[in-house]
Amino acid sequence: MGYKAESIIVQMNAGQRVSALNHIATLRTMMYGDCDDELKRFINEMRNKRDEQFEKNCRALGAIFFLANINKERHHVEYSELTSDEVKALIGAMNHFRAVVSLFPKRLTLPN
Repeated sequence: MGYKAESIIVQMNAGQRVSALNHIATLRTMMYGDCDDELKRFINEMRNKRDEQFEKNCRALGAIFFLANINKERHHVEYSELTSDEVKALIGAMNHFRAVVSLFPKRLTLPN
């Protein structure tokens, strides 16, 4: 007898999801090393002035830095200038956003 997918789904609140994502990030670091290249790519993409959503991308990146408790004066530094504590906080903030976004309503509609 096989298991049905519904029987193995575990409901988690946002805090549990964040903890799980941070734990997975720790395991990935042990297995594969750091994700510096991916973080650099992400930050550069968010700061791409040619993107038509440039201003909103900068605001979104600023929100991630804010959630990571990184001082506003440091929001515009290059990735290589971030301290290891700031990088860890940044990854934690990104995982927090991932957890919260996963709880968004599935079919959003725009009002007329």
